[in-house]
Amino acid sequence: MKLFHRRRLSCAILLLVFSASVRAQNSAGEVAFANSGSRAAQEPFLHGLAQLHNFEYEFAVEDFRKAEAIDPDFAMAYWGEAMTFNHGVWNEQDRPAALSVLKRLGPTPEARLGKARTQREKDYLRSIEILYGEGTKQARDLAYADAMERLYAKYPDDVDAAAFYALAVLGTSEGVRDERTYMRAAAVLMPLFYKYPHHPGVAHYLIHSCDDPIHAPLALPAAEAYSRIAPEAAHAQHMTSHIFLALGMWDDVVRANLAAMEVVNRERATAGKEARYCGHYNYWLEYGYLETGQAEKAKRIVAGCRGEAMQAGQAAAARNVVDPDDANLLSFIQMQTRYVIDTADWKGEVSGWAIDPGDGPFAQFDEAYGLGFSAGQRGDVAASRKWLAQMDAVMPRVKALLDREAIPVNEPERLAPEIERDQVEAVILEAEGDLAHAAKVAETAANAEKELPYAFGPPHPEKPSYELLGEILMKQGQSAAAEAAFKAALLRAPNRTQTKAALKRLSAAAQP
Repeated sequence: MKLFHRRRLSCAILLLVFSASVRAQNSAGEVAFANSGSRAAQEPFLHGLAQLHNFEYEFAVEDFRKAEAIDPDFAMAYWGEAMTFNHGVWNEQDRPAALSVLKRLGPTPEARLGKARTQREKDYLRSIEILYGEGTKQARDLAYADAMERLYAKYPDDVDAAAFYALAVLGTSEGVRDERTYMRAAAVLMPLFYKYPHHPGVAHYLIHSCDDPIHAPLALPAAEAYSRIAPEAAHAQHMTSHIFLALGMWDDVVRANLAAMEVVNRERATAGKEARYCGHYNYWLEYGYLETGQAEKAKRIVAGCRGEAMQAGQAAAARNVVDPDDANLLSFIQMQTRYVIDTADWKGEVSGWAIDPGDGPFAQFDEAYGLGFSAGQRGDVAASRKWLAQMDAVMPRVKALLDREAIPVNEPERLAPEIERDQVEAVILEAEGDLAHAAKVAETAANAEKELPYAFGPPHPEKPSYELLGEILMKQGQSAAAEAAFKAALLRAPNRTQTKAALKRLSAAAQP
């Protein structure tokens, strides 16, 4: 079998040559990967590799399976499909699914290695056998990162080995940002970005490595390039906004997530499905609209998501869900809370929208947080206390679900409920006129939030605790302390419009 030598070949060109993919009128990125597959299998394999780098796993699986169908003994096609079941940055892995793919190549690791036609291919297969081997996920992640480091050292000119090594390093954080680990990955990727400026994985993983307010400037060139590198990948369009949001570049946040949703909805239209309003990209888009003063556009997203969340079965679908991106009902509750808090429209139409949260603990808790916070801010102490009691009642079930899902102890999602509970208590005390006590409770929430690892994206909880503390201190007439609190809020949410507006009000109040 002829070995296809390393060459830089864009998927756009490949797709024009082979015309094999219906979705392939736009590029998924420029990749080059020496392999011993048949000539006919090259187009789907390389396109699948680009989509793997883009985290477009569903489409990558389709492409790798096309390559397998064309060349049933193409070892690297099975390697690629198995790789789609490891999502290291998100701390997700479907080991049984990956092993079932590998077993289609061969029943044992030895049999699978026998299908690899070059030493390099054997080395890639050995690394994935470690990733899906025996032991705990954390132990396997560490061993896999070591294996990829050895592979990268052995093939220093293999950009994919370098990119997958950096991604493996990110995966050793087990879903919780560790700055030292993230900078280790960035150190591998930064020089590669300038050497391979059109490679989707290099730009993508560099953005993941640097998507916090301190390090985001390092990846701004990658963010500005990535949407052009992979215009057909919705995740690539959205991913650029990780850097833009960390830098408070709100117009760019809107543009990036509009582009992502255009890709998503174009694909859905092709499949005969309606446009989406819930989910990850729309939540970021809603936040971008709110930060740019486009509240009506944000409201339309919330309304659309409400319609999706009201469909039959949504409460049941959210029963054991922690992440709002995985359930329309949770997505709506989060968007509703974001809208009401960031517009301070405590008595408006959106604040009155309600959906039965069912018996899902996170749906019940998140609803109580949003409605309790809103009621306290409009002075309805009785309603706010009712929702606070609901938060307290649901809290044990929330913690039990977090335990069951093995959410790490320092994961922001695990620690946020206690912070949100303190926030609602603080606004109740504020509404009752006990500003001194309110400030103490808000300070407790702020100190707890300060210790959280930075979580990329719109602030979570939806109300930054230092911003809340600053507002309470301002009402007490403690201008210097309020200013310090607002500036602390801007460290975690740079250029946040609501915090900057509070600082302006504080400055105006100080004028003679």
